[in-house]
Amino acid sequence: MPTTRPVPSLLLTDLYQLTMAQAYWKSGRGEKEAVFQMFFRRHPFDGGFTIACGLHSLIEMLVEATFDDSDLAYLASLPGRDGQPLFEPDFLATLRDFRLACDIDAIPEGTIVFPFEPLVRVTGPLVQAQLLETIILNIINFQTLIATKAARICLAAQGEPVIEFGLRRAQGPDGGLSASRAAYVGGCAATSNVLAGKVYGIPVRGTHAHSWVMSFGDELEAFRTYAAAMPNNCVFLVDTYDTLDGVRHAIEVGRWLREQGHEMIGIRLDSGDLAYLSIEARKMLDAAGFPDAGIVASNDLDETIINSLKQQGACINVWGVGTKLVTGYDQPTLGGVYKLTALRDRGDDSWRYCIKLSEQSIKISTPGIHQVRRYSVDGELLGDAIYDLPSPPASGCVIIDPLDPTRRKRIPAEATYEDLLVPVFRRGECVYGMPSLEAVRQRAQSGLARLAPGLKRFVNPHIYPVGLEQSLYDLKMRLILQARNGGH
Repeated sequence: MPTTRPVPSLLLTDLYQLTMAQAYWKSGRGEKEAVFQMFFRRHPFDGGFTIACGLHSLIEMLVEATFDDSDLAYLASLPGRDGQPLFEPDFLATLRDFRLACDIDAIPEGTIVFPFEPLVRVTGPLVQAQLLETIILNIINFQTLIATKAARICLAAQGEPVIEFGLRRAQGPDGGLSASRAAYVGGCAATSNVLAGKVYGIPVRGTHAHSWVMSFGDELEAFRTYAAAMPNNCVFLVDTYDTLDGVRHAIEVGRWLREQGHEMIGIRLDSGDLAYLSIEARKMLDAAGFPDAGIVASNDLDETIINSLKQQGACINVWGVGTKLVTGYDQPTLGGVYKLTALRDRGDDSWRYCIKLSEQSIKISTPGIHQVRRYSVDGELLGDAIYDLPSPPASGCVIIDPLDPTRRKRIPAEATYEDLLVPVFRRGECVYGMPSLEAVRQRAQSGLARLAPGLKRFVNPHIYPVGLEQSLYDLKMRLILQARNGGH
């Protein structure tokens, strides 16, 4: 599969990552070993599931990311508030020699994930692990958001193909490319984005726009000319002037195409009452002998509108979704965070677990080195346990909701399980065999198929059981009390 890489510069970061890195280096703390974990606190779109995405892009970034001479020259030019250089020459020299030395574990792309579960865990020198924060959040947050939105839209389409049409509304070129990839992982069948087709091998689709029709004296002439030029790619956009007249013109040209040995693929509706117009168009196409001609719908669609059109009996075969998919429209960010959870001196065997307190319980971090264990019985999912890696649960365990300790679930001893985080980098070397994009997409579809229907509802979805394993929960409570008592 062809691939592309974003510019592999470690300047793709926030300034405070670099100012902290210099402070760590200057204070002698930079070589302490740290554990950071990336997770999110709430499902996007008020949903019941999320699809992990972006790991492939992150790996491509990290295997080549460096500070080159131009990066270091730029950093050397930055002034502090006193007008003196912000960064010291000796610190910049350490960046010149930067080579990733961290262990990174992650949940494979396409996996269904839930709040508070670490999608990425980084272990390594404190200064390096800190510098990775922004890159990880930038890539994983966005692609996970869009893959999840795509999955919701595809669920609403009930097995009918969804084409991602969003490049012209995406957040810049890289946002458009990343969105096309993530949308395909989430279940979209194709994209209008030709570069995404080349780079990722995603099927591409598209025919003509309103401007094609408007450039001719009349609609019929426009359709005829397009059919003569592109006889194997005819989906006629019929709503430039009068939609049902447009359908009649498409039928007329469709008959001509058939005489030439070709077949009209279908029509596209981009405005108006899509339910009514699609029903009427279907009647006209069937009566004219085109029962296999598809009806494509576009026009600011999302899962809610598609679901409504389905309830109205719309005769739509293919769904073109753009703005509300590639922008995440109703929730423009996943809100993933990256938290320090453990620290130790280099060469020590024991970790000091770290905790961040807050007046908001949802923002109190969980200490430890986390792994996620997904339990099932006879293929039916039971729940996920977040546990401390040095203290794995015995067969059977109790999981406790991180936000409501009264919500507890006992996992039976006979349950089978899989641990979700897998090794990706070891001491900076990639050890992960990256699956194809098709395999990632299939993983997402298989995961969705295993979810109970209530988790896939768009309104008030069921809550999947995820909790801290009992001993990790007890550890967290001890550290909270200790911190609130001034560390005593």
